[in-house]
Amino acid sequence: MESMTVDAPATSGTDPVAEAENAAETLAAVRREVAKRIIGQDEVVELTLAAILSGGHGLLVGVPGLAKTLLVDTLGTVLGLDSKRVQFTPDLMPADILGSEVLETGTDGSRMFKFIQGPVFCQLLMADEINRASPRTQSALLQAMQEKQVTIAGQMRDLPAPFHVLATQNPIEQEGAYPLPEAQLDRFLLEIVVDYPTLEEERQILVATTGVEQAEAQAVLDPASLMKLQTLIRRAPVGDKVTEAILSLVRSCRPEDPSAPKRVAESVAWGPGPRAAQALMLASRARSLLSGRLAPSLDDVVALAKPALRHRMALGFAAKAEGVTLESVIDEAVTRACG
Repeated sequence: MESMTVDAPATSGTDPVAEAENAAETLAAVRREVAKRIIGQDEVVELTLAAILSGGHGLLVGVPGLAKTLLVDTLGTVLGLDSKRVQFTPDLMPADILGSEVLETGTDGSRMFKFIQGPVFCQLLMADEINRASPRTQSALLQAMQEKQVTIAGQMRDLPAPFHVLATQNPIEQEGAYPLPEAQLDRFLLEIVVDYPTLEEERQILVATTGVEQAEAQAVLDPASLMKLQTLIRRAPVGDKVTEAILSLVRSCRPEDPSAPKRVAESVAWGPGPRAAQALMLASRARSLLSGRLAPSLDDVVALAKPALRHRMALGFAAKAEGVTLESVIDEAVTRACG
Protein backbone atom coordinates (compact mmCIF):
# COMPACT_ATOMS: atom_id res chain seq x y z
CA MET A 1 0.00 0.00 0.00
CA GLU A 2 1.33 3.44 -0.88
CA SER A 3 2.50 5.47 2.08
CA MET A 4 1.91 9.17 2.66
CA THR A 5 4.15 9.50 5.71
CA VAL A 6 4.31 12.96 7.24
CA ASP A 7 7.34 14.00 9.26
CA ALA A 8 6.54 14.91 12.84
CA PRO A 9 7.85 18.22 14.13
CA ALA A 10 11.35 18.31 15.53
CA THR A 11 11.31 18.56 19.30
CA SER A 12 14.44 20.72 19.51
CA GLY A 13 12.88 23.79 17.88
CA THR A 14 12.81 27.16 19.60
CA ASP A 15 9.17 27.93 18.80
CA PRO A 16 6.90 25.58 20.74
CA VAL A 17 3.79 27.21 19.27
CA ALA A 18 4.96 26.43 15.73
CA GLU A 19 5.80 22.87 16.79
CA ALA A 20 2.32 22.44 18.21
CA GLU A 21 0.75 23.81 15.02
CA ASN A 22 2.78 21.44 12.86
CA ALA A 23 1.91 18.53 15.12
CA ALA A 24 -1.78 19.44 14.97
CA GLU A 25 -1.65 19.38 11.16
CA THR A 26 0.02 15.98 11.23
CA LEU A 27 -2.56 14.62 13.66
CA ALA A 28 -5.38 16.06 11.55
CA ALA A 29 -4.02 13.99 8.65
CA VAL A 30 -3.98 10.94 10.93
CA ARG A 31 -7.63 11.46 11.84
CA ARG A 32 -8.63 11.92 8.19
CA GLU A 33 -7.07 8.58 7.30
CA VAL A 34 -8.73 6.85 10.24
CA ALA A 35 -12.09 8.34 9.21
CA LYS A 36 -11.83 6.56 5.86
CA ARG A 37 -12.53 3.28 7.63
CA ILE A 38 -14.13 4.32 10.93
CA ILE A 39 -17.42 6.17 10.52
CA GLY A 40 -18.39 8.32 13.48
CA GLN A 41 -16.97 7.38 16.91
CA ASP A 42 -15.05 10.68 16.98
CA GLU A 43 -14.62 10.64 20.74
CA VAL A 44 -13.44 7.02 20.72
CA VAL A 45 -10.84 7.81 18.05
CA GLU A 46 -9.70 10.90 19.95
CA LEU A 47 -9.31 9.03 23.24
CA THR A 48 -7.48 6.14 21.60
CA LEU A 49 -5.07 8.50 19.88
CA ALA A 50 -4.60 10.37 23.16
CA ALA A 51 -3.62 7.13 24.90
CA ILE A 52 -1.04 6.29 22.23
CA LEU A 53 0.34 9.83 22.00
CA SER A 54 0.75 9.77 25.78
CA GLY A 55 2.90 6.65 25.42
CA GLY A 56 0.31 4.48 27.13
CA HIS A 57 -2.20 1.73 26.51
CA GLY A 58 -5.94 1.83 25.88
CA LEU A 59 -8.81 -0.47 26.87
CA LEU A 60 -11.76 -0.37 24.46
CA VAL A 61 -14.94 -1.58 26.13
CA GLY A 62 -18.11 -2.36 24.18
CA VAL A 63 -20.36 -5.09 22.88
CA PRO A 64 -19.22 -7.06 19.82
CA GLY A 65 -19.63 -5.53 16.38
CA LEU A 66 -18.81 -1.87 17.14
CA ALA A 67 -15.58 -1.75 15.06
CA LYS A 68 -13.19 -1.92 18.02
CA THR A 69 -10.92 -4.38 16.26
CA LEU A 70 -11.17 -2.45 12.99
CA LEU A 71 -10.11 0.73 14.79
CA VAL A 72 -7.00 -0.89 16.24
CA ASP A 73 -6.09 -2.41 12.88
CA THR A 74 -6.57 0.95 11.16
CA LEU A 75 -4.43 2.79 13.71
CA GLY A 76 -1.63 0.30 13.21
CA THR A 77 -1.64 1.13 9.50
CA VAL A 78 -2.01 4.91 9.84
CA LEU A 79 0.65 5.22 12.55
CA GLY A 80 3.05 3.00 10.63
CA LEU A 81 3.52 0.55 13.48
CA ASP A 82 4.39 -3.13 13.35
CA SER A 83 1.18 -4.57 14.74
CA LYS A 84 0.13 -8.05 15.78
CA ARG A 85 -3.13 -9.47 17.05
CA VAL A 86 -3.83 -12.03 19.75
CA GLN A 87 -7.33 -13.46 20.07
CA PHE A 88 -7.79 -14.11 23.78
CA THR A 89 -9.62 -17.35 24.53
CA PRO A 90 -10.06 -19.43 27.71
CA ASP A 91 -7.35 -21.89 26.64
CA LEU A 92 -4.74 -19.23 25.79
CA MET A 93 -1.52 -19.64 27.79
CA PRO A 94 1.05 -16.97 28.78
CA ALA A 95 3.65 -18.54 26.46
CA ASP A 96 1.26 -18.00 23.55
CA ILE A 97 1.70 -14.26 24.12
CA LEU A 98 5.25 -13.89 25.38
CA GLY A 99 7.01 -16.72 23.55
CA SER A 100 9.01 -19.67 24.86
CA GLU A 101 12.27 -21.52 24.62
CA VAL A 102 12.39 -24.72 22.58
CA LEU A 103 15.08 -27.37 22.51
CA GLU A 104 16.67 -27.69 19.07
CA THR A 105 19.02 -30.38 17.82
CA GLY A 106 21.80 -29.22 15.48
CA THR A 107 23.16 -31.11 12.49
CA ASP A 108 26.08 -32.23 14.62
CA GLY A 109 23.78 -33.69 17.22
CA SER A 110 24.29 -30.87 19.72
CA ARG A 111 21.30 -29.53 21.56
CA MET A 112 20.57 -25.97 22.61
CA PHE A 113 17.62 -23.84 23.61
CA LYS A 114 16.30 -21.31 21.13
CA PHE A 115 13.90 -18.54 22.05
CA ILE A 116 10.84 -18.19 19.83
CA GLN A 117 9.33 -14.73 20.15
CA GLY A 118 5.65 -14.43 20.89
CA PRO A 119 3.34 -11.83 19.34
CA VAL A 120 4.08 -9.38 22.19
CA PHE A 121 7.30 -8.50 20.36
CA CYS A 122 5.74 -5.82 18.20
CA GLN A 123 4.99 -2.09 18.38
CA LEU A 124 1.20 -2.28 18.59
CA LEU A 125 -0.37 -5.34 20.17
CA MET A 126 -4.09 -5.86 19.68
CA ALA A 127 -5.35 -7.92 22.60
CA ASP A 128 -8.74 -8.87 21.21
CA GLU A 129 -11.43 -9.75 23.77
CA ILE A 130 -8.83 -9.69 26.54
CA ASN A 131 -11.34 -10.66 29.22
CA ARG A 132 -12.09 -13.99 27.51
CA ALA A 133 -8.79 -15.39 28.81
CA SER A 134 -8.07 -16.52 32.36
CA PRO A 135 -6.62 -14.02 34.86
CA ARG A 136 -3.30 -15.89 34.72
CA THR A 137 -2.98 -15.28 31.00
CA GLN A 138 -4.20 -11.69 31.29
CA SER A 139 -1.47 -11.06 33.85
CA ALA A 140 1.19 -12.15 31.36
CA LEU A 141 1.03 -8.64 29.93
CA LEU A 142 1.69 -6.83 33.22
CA GLN A 143 5.47 -6.50 32.93
CA ALA A 144 5.30 -5.78 29.20
CA MET A 145 2.81 -2.94 29.65
CA GLN A 146 4.65 -1.29 32.54
CA GLU A 147 8.33 -1.89 31.81
CA LYS A 148 8.29 -2.44 28.02
CA GLN A 149 10.19 -5.70 28.53
CA VAL A 150 9.45 -9.30 29.48
CA THR A 151 11.30 -11.89 31.54
CA ILE A 152 11.30 -15.40 30.09
CA ALA A 153 13.32 -18.30 31.50
CA GLY A 154 15.13 -15.84 33.77
CA GLN A 155 16.29 -13.60 30.94
CA MET A 156 14.99 -10.08 30.44
CA ARG A 157 14.14 -9.16 26.85
CA ASP A 158 13.34 -5.66 25.61
CA LEU A 159 10.29 -5.01 23.48
CA PRO A 160 10.38 -2.84 20.35
CA ALA A 161 9.94 0.91 20.73
CA PRO A 162 7.37 2.31 20.82
CA PHE A 163 5.26 -0.39 22.43
CA HIS A 164 1.52 -0.04 22.95
CA VAL A 165 -1.32 -2.37 23.86
CA LEU A 166 -4.83 -1.66 22.63
CA ALA A 167 -7.13 -4.22 24.18
CA THR A 168 -10.79 -4.81 23.40
CA GLN A 169 -13.16 -6.03 26.07
CA ASN A 170 -16.76 -7.16 26.11
CA PRO A 171 -18.86 -5.94 29.02
CA ILE A 172 -18.30 -8.17 32.01
CA GLU A 173 -21.97 -9.13 32.02
CA GLN A 174 -21.40 -11.02 28.78
CA GLU A 175 -21.23 -14.80 29.28
CA GLY A 176 -17.77 -16.35 29.34
CA ALA A 177 -15.89 -13.20 30.39
CA TYR A 178 -13.45 -12.82 33.30
CA PRO A 179 -12.84 -9.57 35.19
CA LEU A 180 -9.42 -8.06 34.59
CA PRO A 181 -7.12 -7.95 37.64
CA GLU A 182 -6.99 -4.52 39.30
CA ALA A 183 -3.23 -4.30 38.76
CA GLN A 184 -3.64 -4.79 35.03
CA LEU A 185 -6.52 -2.33 34.75
CA ASP A 186 -4.26 0.29 36.31
CA ARG A 187 -1.74 -0.25 33.49
CA PHE A 188 -4.25 1.02 30.95
CA LEU A 189 -3.91 4.77 30.60
CA LEU A 190 -7.56 5.17 29.55
CA GLU A 191 -10.69 3.04 29.52
CA ILE A 192 -12.62 3.95 26.38
CA VAL A 193 -16.30 3.08 26.20
CA VAL A 194 -17.50 2.33 22.66
CA ASP A 195 -21.22 3.01 22.29
CA TYR A 196 -23.64 2.21 19.48
CA PRO A 197 -23.52 4.58 16.48
CA THR A 198 -26.16 7.20 15.87
CA LEU A 199 -28.87 6.58 13.29
CA GLU A 200 -27.10 8.64 10.63
CA GLU A 201 -23.72 7.02 11.38
CA GLU A 202 -25.26 3.56 11.15
CA ARG A 203 -26.82 4.49 7.82
CA GLN A 204 -23.40 5.53 6.49
CA ILE A 205 -21.83 2.34 7.85
CA LEU A 206 -24.49 0.23 6.17
CA VAL A 207 -23.89 1.84 2.78
CA ALA A 208 -20.08 1.92 3.05
CA THR A 209 -19.57 -1.66 4.17
CA THR A 210 -21.97 -3.57 1.93
CA GLY A 211 -20.59 -2.50 -1.43
CA VAL A 212 -17.95 -4.08 -3.64
CA GLU A 213 -15.04 -1.87 -2.57
CA GLN A 214 -13.91 -1.19 0.97
CA ALA A 215 -12.09 1.98 1.99
CA GLU A 216 -8.37 1.67 2.71
CA ALA A 217 -6.21 3.82 4.98
CA GLN A 218 -2.63 4.93 4.30
CA ALA A 219 0.31 5.43 6.64
CA VAL A 220 0.77 9.00 7.87
CA LEU A 221 3.39 8.45 10.58
CA ASP A 222 6.21 6.02 11.26
CA PRO A 223 7.57 4.87 14.64
CA ALA A 224 10.24 7.60 14.81
CA SER A 225 7.72 10.34 13.99
CA LEU A 226 5.28 9.02 16.58
CA MET A 227 7.97 9.03 19.25
CA LYS A 228 8.80 12.66 18.40
CA LEU A 229 5.16 13.57 18.96
CA GLN A 230 5.18 11.70 22.28
CA THR A 231 8.24 13.70 23.35
CA LEU A 232 6.58 16.94 22.28
CA ILE A 233 3.57 16.12 24.44
CA ARG A 234 5.77 15.53 27.49
CA ARG A 235 7.38 18.94 26.89
CA ALA A 236 4.06 20.78 26.67
CA PRO A 237 3.56 23.29 29.50
CA VAL A 238 0.83 22.69 32.07
CA GLY A 239 -0.53 25.57 34.11
CA ASP A 240 -0.73 25.47 37.89
CA LYS A 241 -4.53 25.64 37.72
CA VAL A 242 -4.71 22.46 35.64
CA THR A 243 -2.14 20.68 37.80
CA GLU A 244 -4.00 21.51 40.99
CA ALA A 245 -7.31 20.44 39.44
CA ILE A 246 -5.85 17.04 38.50
CA LEU A 247 -4.45 16.50 41.99
CA SER A 248 -7.68 17.63 43.64
CA LEU A 249 -9.80 15.40 41.41
CA VAL A 250 -7.75 12.26 41.93
CA ARG A 251 -7.38 12.70 45.67
CA SER A 252 -11.07 13.49 46.15
CA CYS A 253 -11.93 10.11 44.57
CA ARG A 254 -10.18 8.25 47.40
CA PRO A 255 -12.67 7.39 50.17
CA GLU A 256 -10.07 7.73 52.94
CA ASP A 257 -8.86 11.17 51.84
CA PRO A 258 -10.07 14.14 53.93
CA SER A 259 -10.94 16.04 50.74
CA ALA A 260 -13.29 13.30 49.49
CA PRO A 261 -16.94 14.29 49.13
CA LYS A 262 -19.39 12.48 51.39
CA ARG A 263 -20.72 10.46 48.47
CA VAL A 264 -17.23 9.20 47.62
CA ALA A 265 -16.50 8.29 51.23
CA GLU A 266 -19.74 6.33 51.50
CA SER A 267 -19.83 4.69 48.05
CA VAL A 268 -16.27 3.97 46.88
CA ALA A 269 -14.47 0.85 48.10
CA TRP A 270 -11.06 1.88 46.75
CA GLY A 271 -9.93 4.85 44.72
CA PRO A 272 -7.33 5.73 42.08
CA GLY A 273 -3.60 5.74 42.75
CA PRO A 274 -0.89 8.08 41.43
CA ARG A 275 -1.06 6.53 37.95
CA ALA A 276 -4.48 8.16 37.56
CA ALA A 277 -2.98 11.63 38.00
CA GLN A 278 -0.18 10.76 35.58
CA ALA A 279 -2.72 9.54 33.04
CA LEU A 280 -4.78 12.71 33.36
CA MET A 281 -1.71 14.93 32.98
CA LEU A 282 -0.41 13.15 29.88
CA ALA A 283 -3.77 12.58 28.20
CA SER A 284 -4.78 16.21 28.78
CA ARG A 285 -1.64 17.32 26.98
CA ALA A 286 -2.35 14.89 24.13
CA ARG A 287 -5.99 15.99 23.82
CA SER A 288 -4.97 19.65 23.65
CA LEU A 289 -2.47 18.87 20.89
CA LEU A 290 -5.13 16.94 18.98
CA SER A 291 -7.22 20.12 19.17
CA GLY A 292 -4.36 22.32 17.94
CA ARG A 293 -3.51 23.78 21.35
CA LEU A 294 -0.10 23.74 23.02
CA ALA A 295 -1.24 23.67 26.65
CA PRO A 296 -4.14 21.74 28.20
CA SER A 297 -7.11 23.41 29.88
CA LEU A 298 -9.61 22.43 32.54
CA ASP A 299 -11.94 21.30 29.74
CA ASP A 300 -9.43 18.59 28.85
CA VAL A 301 -9.34 17.37 32.44
CA VAL A 302 -13.14 17.26 32.62
CA ALA A 303 -13.40 15.36 29.31
CA LEU A 304 -10.81 12.79 30.40
CA ALA A 305 -11.92 12.29 34.00
CA LYS A 306 -14.10 9.23 33.41
CA PRO A 307 -11.77 7.45 30.93
CA ALA A 308 -8.84 7.95 33.31
CA LEU A 309 -10.59 7.17 36.60
CA ARG A 310 -13.47 4.71 36.29
CA HIS A 311 -11.31 1.59 35.76
CA ARG A 312 -9.16 2.61 38.74
CA MET A 313 -12.07 2.74 41.20
CA ALA A 314 -14.63 0.34 42.60
CA LEU A 315 -17.94 0.79 44.35
CA GLY A 316 -18.81 -0.88 47.62
CA PHE A 317 -21.54 -3.52 47.82
CA ALA A 318 -24.00 -1.18 49.50
CA ALA A 319 -23.54 1.48 46.84
CA LYS A 320 -24.09 -1.05 44.07
CA ALA A 321 -27.26 -2.26 45.76
CA GLU A 322 -28.54 1.31 45.92
CA GLY A 323 -27.93 1.81 42.20
CA VAL A 324 -25.03 4.23 42.55
CA THR A 325 -22.79 4.43 39.46
CA LEU A 326 -19.12 5.30 39.22
CA GLU A 327 -19.96 7.86 36.54
CA SER A 328 -22.18 9.82 38.92
CA VAL A 329 -19.54 9.69 41.66
CA ILE A 330 -16.86 10.96 39.28
CA ASP A 331 -19.18 13.71 38.04
CA GLU A 332 -19.55 15.02 41.59
CA ALA A 333 -15.80 14.91 42.15
CA VAL A 334 -15.21 16.74 38.86
CA THR A 335 -17.66 19.47 39.83
CA ARG A 336 -15.81 20.05 43.10
CA ALA A 337 -12.31 19.94 41.58
CA CYS A 338 -12.84 21.73 38.27
CA GLY A 339 -15.84 23.95 38.95
